[in-house]
Amino acid sequence: MDRQLVALARAHGVATWYEDSRHERVAVSAETVVSVLGLLDVDATTPERIAAALASARASAKARRLPPTIVLRSGVGRPLPGPGVVTTEEGERLDVGDALPGDLPLGWHRLACGEQDVTLVVVPHRLPAAAPTWGWMLQLYALHSADSWGMGDLSDLASLTRWAGGRGAAGQHPADAALDAAVDAAVDGAADNVVDDTRAGLILLNPLHAVGPTHPVPASPYSPTSRRFTNPLYLSVTETAAFRGADADLAGRVAALRPPMGTASDLIDYDSVWSAKLAALELLFPLAGPIDLDADPDVTSFATYCALAERNGPDWRTWAPELRDPSSDAVTAAGGELADRIAFFVWLQRLCAEQLATVASAAQETGMPVGIVHDLAVGVDPSGADGWMLRDVLATGARVGAPPDAFNQLGQDWGLAAWRPDRLAETGYAAYRDLLRRVLSHAGGLRVDHVAGLFRLWWIPPGAGAANGTYVHYDADAMLGILALEAERAGAVVIGEDLGTVQPAVSRALRSRNMLGSTVAWFARDWDRPGSPFLPPDQWPRNALASISTHDLPTAYGFLTGIHVHARAELGLLTESVAVEQARADDDRRQLVKMLRANGFLLDTSERPGQRSPSDDDIVMAMHAALAASPARLIAASFYDVLGELRQPNMPGTTDQYPNWRMPLPAALDEIRVDARIRQVARLLATGRPRRRARRPRPSRLGKTAGPGD
Repeated sequence: MDRQLVALARAHGVATWYEDSRHERVAVSAETVVSVLGLLDVDATTPERIAAALASARASAKARRLPPTIVLRSGVGRPLPGPGVVTTEEGERLDVGDALPGDLPLGWHRLACGEQDVTLVVVPHRLPAAAPTWGWMLQLYALHSADSWGMGDLSDLASLTRWAGGRGAAGQHPADAALDAAVDAAVDGAADNVVDDTRAGLILLNPLHAVGPTHPVPASPYSPTSRRFTNPLYLSVTETAAFRGADADLAGRVAALRPPMGTASDLIDYDSVWSAKLAALELLFPLAGPIDLDADPDVTSFATYCALAERNGPDWRTWAPELRDPSSDAVTAAGGELADRIAFFVWLQRLCAEQLATVASAAQETGMPVGIVHDLAVGVDPSGADGWMLRDVLATGARVGAPPDAFNQLGQDWGLAAWRPDRLAETGYAAYRDLLRRVLSHAGGLRVDHVAGLFRLWWIPPGAGAANGTYVHYDADAMLGILALEAERAGAVVIGEDLGTVQPAVSRALRSRNMLGSTVAWFARDWDRPGSPFLPPDQWPRNALASISTHDLPTAYGFLTGIHVHARAELGLLTESVAVEQARADDDRRQLVKMLRANGFLLDTSERPGQRSPSDDDIVMAMHAALAASPARLIAASFYDVLGELRQPNMPGTTDQYPNWRMPLPAALDEIRVDARIRQVARLLATGRPRRRARRPRPSRLGKTAGPGD
């Protein structure tokens, strides 16, 4: 590749090569680099334009001006090109001379230095260490109870939280009563390392981000229309004040709209659920009371998108040109015409906030050390609400994905929009900050999907395939620092999903800030030894949330039976023959059984007369025993794994070819509470955790203590 093109790409954070999952260097084509630079408004289409753009970039660097945003770690100073004045977020003016001191207060400030006035963000050096605990991983849509409207909702989640955090798997079966009494007696005055019971300390959810208000309803929680707002599909209609205040006739008409949940073998029909809930909520809306459209302009703007989407379709890029700009006179006029409908969608977000607060309070009241861990998707649908509202900080035309790896051998195109790193800095990271604040507002923790995306993202230019992209780099210190600041203010732990093709620097950066990484049993292997044997759990990292699988990987039973091989073959996702892949899967099972036996988690079959090999049930329980024995600060079990589901929730690389995100759990909530397998796994996981402590009150951003009802 031309040297000047390489230098220009480096100046703008665009990679010209990368290291793949096998640690081999892969060159990026010049065509891809030029296309991606174009997405950053850098013209590199001819040698002359490359030279001019490079000269401009070098001149800017030589000027030594301050960047538009400075993110400063607490305790660390920074020299300035001249005398500076800091105006704190509280309005205090501080003369700092020629250097920023290390003792500035945490927060969002302004720095005036010479002719420049820039954003200054002072962030924590590191977060408090997460309290060791265990919990459950849950795809909320998959949960169902007798009261569900076709899918899991926030009322179901509140019930699950009270059960899991209150008495957990213990106390839900008569045979457990004596054990509960003995454990409770032992805990009074016991040492800190004594387990008191099987109460879970966290529940890790799928993203609850908003999807578009029209049909067909997208199934994927990782392709939202907005990450800043909540999907009203998760609302419990009957847990609203409007329903409780309805007269008998109205309540009956609303209740009659409830769709059946169906059986565990039926797929979730999001369109039917949305039709039913939308109709029910429209009936109840007259009881909502006054709606202030000026209270939160961002919510009103989102509601305006929803009202316009109902009329013009969900893709704002196909709307009349005058409606494509949220600040246009045409949008203002439409807002007046659609005021009632906008108020309705504002009300839905208010209901979502109320029910999320109820769930968070349930976690607080039961004393969960962590509580509800929300999931932050890596991006948004570019045609949706955030694409319309935040297009000034998004890379128009870029699609986010991943390069080829062992599990996804053709690469992945997620079709998501990406932040523009330059525009984030120019706007003081305001959009990123506001996103984090909204997601963390009712969270005890935040899992950041594809946390490597805070360092670099795989951009696929228009017209290219998933494998023909390249990485674009972000200011990781800024992205992580702002995340740490907002998480500390919310009293939340942070978990980064650092699986797959991830640079070691990512995991090191997480550790340095007391953010947790992710450990998955399938990937906990010694890749440098022949056969890549599974590592015993005592060699798993401590600074992590550990689990057996994830939503993008085979379930425990699916892995053991090899169903994932045939499913991927039928979908055309393999680059090698079925025989080769099946042989590899069989070897993986043997290696897993070998590790479990060698470390005492699985009985040798010779100890069981007539049994030549361990059953899948035996292996699954042994896997959870190994999980419990790991030093990971947080461990989590999936209901899919424990309840025997064979199909994985999502098959990366597919859309309609596989029932992604539409499979309910094989057991209802009441059945989960008394299931012997659930009780056994809960006891296994609780055994490996220290005695739980009551959760500390969560500090609010105003400095007061936030109680369970706040």
